Amino acid sequence: MNRALCVVGISILLAACARPTDRGQQYIDGRFDEVLNPIELIASDKPKDYSLFPAQLEKVESLSPSLSKPNQPLYDSVKTWLNEGGEPTALADYGIQLEQMGGGDGYGNVMFTGYFSPVIEMRHQPDALFRYPVYAMPACSEKCPTREEIYNGALDGLGLELGYSASLIDNFIMEVQGSGFIHFGDTDQLEYFAYSGKNGHPYVSIGKVLIERGEVSREKMSLKAIKDWVEANDEARVTELLNQNPSYVFFLPRAADPVSGTAGIPLLAGASVAADREYLQMGSVLLAEVPQLDEAGNWNGQHVLKLLMALDTGGAVKKNHLDLYHGTGEDAGIKAGHHKHFGRVWKLTKPLPPEADSAKPALLETP
Repeated sequence: MNRALCVVGISILLAACARPTDRGQQYIDGRFDEVLNPIELIASDKPKDYSLFPAQLEKVESLSPSLSKPNQPLYDSVKTWLNEGGEPTALADYGIQLEQMGGGDGYGNVMFTGYFSPVIEMRHQPDALFRYPVYAMPACSEKCPTREEIYNGALDGLGLELGYSASLIDNFIMEVQGSGFIHFGDTDQLEYFAYSGKNGHPYVSIGKVLIERGEVSREKMSLKAIKDWVEANDEARVTELLNQNPSYVFFLPRAADPVSGTAGIPLLAGASVAADREYLQMGSVLLAEVPQLDEAGNWNGQHVLKLLMALDTGGAVKKNHLDLYHGTGEDAGIKAGHHKHFGRVWKLTKPLPPEADSAKPALLETP
């Protein structure tokens, strides 16, 4: 909107120019032109909670020399800074350089969404209740079948079924999350289904479809709202909705090890994020004012200053968008599903030794 309109003394125009703040947006840093913008100083008055970060950093340092080696100068400086008080204004004293994320609106408001690892009850063989298959990756010469084609039996008879659940939406949610824990009730066996690949068709948000159809309001949209809609509708309508997203994710069974991201590091709830690695390489350290939500999923008016690590990626996580890992199970899913709020974020960097600059690991993509 033209800024000149904002000075016109007409209330309707003033209302139109008002910037939203209902999801934790702040407008205190001026305008940014880039995704990452060099700055000299972080001024944050938010309460600090760095308690989860050291354990996440320890997993990187102990499990991934290829990831930690090029970042070790930064990691060591961050640890020293933490031990000496962790004041944001003091970061430059430790040789740490700062880049603030510009936010999707160009005013520093970075979107935080959430993701989690579902736990789904399955059986090895189908029956009247457990009849919705999850598939291993097929050998597709180009694009694999669409979701609708798969639902209509395109993969039947290929021996790709990994298990059968009692809920089509549970399978779909596991696809969106990129992995999940599976409990096979027939053998009392717990497995982890890791991301194996996708069918090559574009991802379409069913939440957006429900909003556009007027089925759920934009303000109320969440994972819980989607599941409530599914509960209220028959299988034909649910299947039709899911078919609006032609993308389909395939899985690879593993032992029930800790959940790991793209970087191959076990993820700790509240300490790791999925990010766009074009801007935030795996192993990046972020200082973030994370928006806090109440039990109903509304922003409670508070942000908490936290240290986070970028250890995962996602097909929908681009530029000024971070996906915060919430953990495993139904409660984590409810909390993750509520998150679509904004906070300020800074990337911490430190010049690398010349010999370490080319020692960055090659990593696999996730959905």
